This record gives sequence, C-alpha cells and structure tokens, in this order.
Amino acid sequence: MKQKLGQRLKLVAFAIAMVLLLLTFINASWLAPAPQGGVKLIAHRGIYQQFNRKGLDRYTGCTATRIEPPIHDYQENTVRSMQGAARFRADMVEIDIAPTADGKIAVFHDWTLDCRTDGKGEIRAKTMAELKALDIAHGYTADGGKTFPFRGTGRGAMPTLEEALAANSTPIMFNFKSNDPAEADLLAAALKAARRDVAKSRDAFYGGQRPVARIRQIYPDAWTWSPDEAKTCTRDYLLYGWTTIVPESCRNGTLILPLNYQAVAWGWPNRLIDRMKKVGARVIVTGPSASKGLDLPEQLGKIPDSFNGYIWVEDIWTVGPALRPRRDFRTEAQIKAAEAALQRRREQD
Repeated sequence: MKQKLGQRLKLVAFAIAMVLLLLTFINASWLAPAPQGGVKLIAHRGIYQQFNRKGLDRYTGCTATRIEPPIHDYQENTVRSMQGAARFRADMVEIDIAPTADGKIAVFHDWTLDCRTDGKGEIRAKTMAELKALDIAHGYTADGGKTFPFRGTGRGAMPTLEEALAANSTPIMFNFKSNDPAEADLLAAALKAARRDVAKSRDAFYGGQRPVARIRQIYPDAWTWSPDEAKTCTRDYLLYGWTTIVPESCRNGTLILPLNYQAVAWGWPNRLIDRMKKVGARVIVTGPSASKGLDLPEQLGKIPDSFNGYIWVEDIWTVGPALRPRRDFRTEAQIKAAEAALQRRREQD
C-alpha cells in the first residue's frame, strides 16, 4: 500500500514538473522574436512641476499647493511645456483638454480654475477669452503658501487646442477629462478644421469610456483606450496569459504594466511584446503604480533593453536626458538642481 502511494506521489510530482517545464518553455522570453525598434517616451503633461503625491488621490486636493522646490519654470499643458518635452525627444506628449463656454477647446488639467489660476469656477463655464486673461501659474507654492514663485508669469499661457497643435510635430495623446461623448465630437471637428491628419501625426486618445467609444468611431484606426479597458486587459493577461491565449480584452487594446509587475507578466518582455503585437495591442510601462509614471532616472534601468513599447514619464526633465543624453538642453546649474531634487524625492519614497 505504502509503495503504491509513493509511486502515485512520484507520478503526480513528475506530472507537475512537466507542466511547469512546459509553461516555462511556452512563455520563455528568449525564445520569442527580438522586438524591433526602440522604446517610446510619453511625456505626461509635457514638462511640469512635480508634486508630493502622499495622501493625494486623483480626484481630491490641489497639487499646485504641494509642488517640490522648483528646479525649472515650466508649467504643465502649455505650448512651452510641450516644446520642451519635444526637445528632450519625447515620442509623445500627453495633454488634457476641456471645452469652453463658447465652443472652443482649452488645454488644461483641472475641472475647476481655483487651484492653479487666479480665476474661480469650472473651466467649462468660461469663454476662451476669459481663460486667456487668467494667470495659470498663480497658485503654485512649495512652502505652504509663504511664497508663490511663478505668480504673474502665466497670464495668457493657457493654450487653445489650435496653439497646442501648432506647437510642434510631436504626436499628441489627448486626454478627455469628462465622460461626455460630445467632447469627442468637438475635438474631432477642431482637428478637422485645423487639418490635423491623426493617422499621419500618430495621435492617440484616452479618458472616459463614452468619449473614447465615440472617438473610436470617428478614428477607427487610431490608438484609443480608457483606463478601465487597460485595467481589464492587464488583469486578464496576468490571470491566464500563461495559456499562450491573449485575452479578447487586449485585442487592439492597451496593457499597462507597472514596474513591480514585470516579474509576473507572462513571457516578459519579448514573448509578451510579440503576443500583443499580433493582436494590435500596445504596452505601456509605468512606475510602481499604474497611476504614476517614471519620476526617477534609475527606474529606466529596471526596464529590459529589448522593450520597444511606451514608457509613461512624469518627470521628463530628469528621465528624458537619462535615456537620451545628447538631447539634454539643461544648463549646468539646472542639472545640479535636478540632482538635488531627485535625492530629496528618493528620501521621501
């Protein structure tokens, strides 16, 4: 009896070992084709003032009142910010859009004006002329309101969509801040009026499910995604990507992979990249959290050299030059200030 039980246990152990060996083989990255092309950086908001995220969620709090001690004078979502990101050779610049009361489109992150500007109320209740009269740098402070280092420097700097389009030739990722599909129609009409060829420009669109669904109807070949769709694709692949079957939720979709999830991503990097390519999906690597991009240069070293997808970057001011040092246009003083800021950031983390 004991001998038969022992034999059965050996057979079970052997079977398990064979299954594990098979899974290892079919998900082996080194057996997949080598990805072609290089990595692509997405500069979130262009170049912007970094801020302390502790105790802050996506929907509450004013980030302008908790910025780090400034090491540059760029403001997010501005023409200058986009151009600066392009100079660092960002492959795509992410911007936030909002319709105005007179049917225009402004480039601005917040739902209301109270945090960053000297204005009050919802941005959608203002005309573009009213928005142009505001100082978008009014509310920034790094010392709890004792000083406001940029106050008075941002008047007239909130861009119209047309100004953003004309800023540079870098592809743009447009972020819908609401869930209103009418905003997709408004954006598409504005792009058409500006003679923006979305396919040629390699633009992308993301945000609420309803405007994303609408913009997908208008531009069926463009890269369109919502955070919920990306979350579903990532979850499904981590759950049963080991089977070699790519989840239907990833077909023509977007998989978002935080740095600390790489070890559990089946076939990472080459096999996963090959699988996603075959179903028309894109891969974005973020920082340790899916809601935050890279903000430390050394995080680049945690991404395999063969990765040819997208990297979501919060701090293009420091991460960009680390990847492409020949495009570093910062002065020696700015570089030294950035190093000190990075050290403070590391200590906080």
